Amino acid sequence: MTQRRADRLPVEPRELVALIAVLGVAALARFIGLPGRGTWDADQGHDMLVLLGLVRDGSIPLLGPPTSIGDFHHGALYYYLLAPAAFLSGANPTAVVAEIALAGVAAVAVTWWLARSIAGPVAGIVAAAVMAISSSAIDESTFIWNPNLIALSSAVALAGAWRARTTGRVRWWLVAAFGVLVTMQCHVLGIALLPPVVALWVVSWRASAPGPERRRLVQAGAACVAIILIGYIPLAVHELTHNFAESRAAIAFIASGGTGVTLSLPARLLFVGLRILAWPLTGLLVNPGPTTGPSLVMGVVAGVLVAAGLAWRAGQSHGRERAAARWLAATLLFGWIVLTFGAAGLATVTPLPVDHYHAFLDPVVFVALGIGVAAVWRGAGRRPGDRPAGERPGDQVPVGDATDESTGEAALPPRVVAGALVVGLAVLIAWNVAIWPPAVAADGGWPAGRAAADRIEAATGGRRTNFVSLPDFKSADAYRFPVERDLPGSTTSVDDTVFSRVEPTAVVIVCDSLFVRDCGGPAEQAVAMTPGSTLRLVDRWQAAPGRTISVYIEPS
Repeated sequence: MTQRRADRLPVEPRELVALIAVLGVAALARFIGLPGRGTWDADQGHDMLVLLGLVRDGSIPLLGPPTSIGDFHHGALYYYLLAPAAFLSGANPTAVVAEIALAGVAAVAVTWWLARSIAGPVAGIVAAAVMAISSSAIDESTFIWNPNLIALSSAVALAGAWRARTTGRVRWWLVAAFGVLVTMQCHVLGIALLPPVVALWVVSWRASAPGPERRRLVQAGAACVAIILIGYIPLAVHELTHNFAESRAAIAFIASGGTGVTLSLPARLLFVGLRILAWPLTGLLVNPGPTTGPSLVMGVVAGVLVAAGLAWRAGQSHGRERAAARWLAATLLFGWIVLTFGAAGLATVTPLPVDHYHAFLDPVVFVALGIGVAAVWRGAGRRPGDRPAGERPGDQVPVGDATDESTGEAALPPRVVAGALVVGLAVLIAWNVAIWPPAVAADGGWPAGRAAADRIEAATGGRRTNFVSLPDFKSADAYRFPVERDLPGSTTSVDDTVFSRVEPTAVVIVCDSLFVRDCGGPAEQAVAMTPGSTLRLVDRWQAAPGRTISVYIEPS
């Protein structure tokens, strides 16, 4: 089938005003009080140490942050994307978080664009508005963490692929490829987004006419492969210079069976599926504390409604909307299966976060919500013969569907529909506002980390300091970073991969009571008071809830 470029649906003034308002709300919800909004712990300190080494010492990272499973890493592209903010600010964490927050606002705009191109203005505004006020989306935009760029990159990948399919402009495949690359590098499970995008390219290839049109598609596909391969050059360099350590670690993890779970397969499928659908819309499905019951109810209701709405549009709509609904539904289903078998942590309830495993599917959920709401809204006021939103007479429909003059949807009582939609969206918005992340993180965020570093520097008197963490699988980089930033070359760490310094004359022990019961007790003494050690304790305090810092120095 020869593809024709779809006419652009013009943005009316009232829609533009609504979009500006939504983006304004998204920005306010993310930028107010930004320095202390997000948590400041080991992962954030580690990432800032790498960025500090990049901007100050020219140490180019070849690997991204370590994964929470196995001994391998995410992609280094994550650090390169944050490098501009680090360069301009002298590795100031607030500037880096500001870049992430800006990416969160941009994700709202791209999600609006995708939903609107599928089902019209109502779908776009609803999808963007819910994403703008989503507690989960706001949380993902306000602290330093590799999955927090995925909302934007996934939205770009999906929007680029859909735009390429519906307009026939092959350059959009390059945009989609870059979005997929960023998603895969920011989290290894983001690779599950690749097959749905490739599948849409294959559909486009099969529908294209032999000749120049098909050759352009093949050339675009080859360019997309090149983009992804170029993105993994740092990993290839690391593998060639480190005896393929990453590959061996990944193979060892897979051979060991990964992280097993005791839940039956049906229970895992149900729980993982609900988490995927509920997290973007209502937050944690099982929220520790008194809101557990309401969280579960809200999450189940929202998840079931979104799934039902997407299934309805995939089966009952026509033309472009049905093609998109089926593609998005297939993307969710594929991600669901991959995560059920590949991310065992999603089938458990732990004090550690795991919902970021499916962050690459968040834009799909928001778009699905927008499509469903827009369809119900149209059904309430549709007259016989009206065309689906966003389609023009003569438009050709992607994925082989035939264009119909109407969707065949029965008109519903307008007041009932309007009232139900307004109430439902109001409840969803109110719920998210009620569970928004606190104005200041529980650990005090970066300002508290900065204050702790000042106290460490005062206690050590500028000595070269070794930072040690209890437990040993967690780093003490949350407090090492600000000290290293203030006093270049003054810090070391047991697992040091960024800086190499001389023997320390002070030791800082950071103990996390989530993993170590007796901070300041025998476990700490075993580290500080080794045979022949002359270290003496000069300061100890709780820098954050459950986080104790002890400072030992060698006598002068």
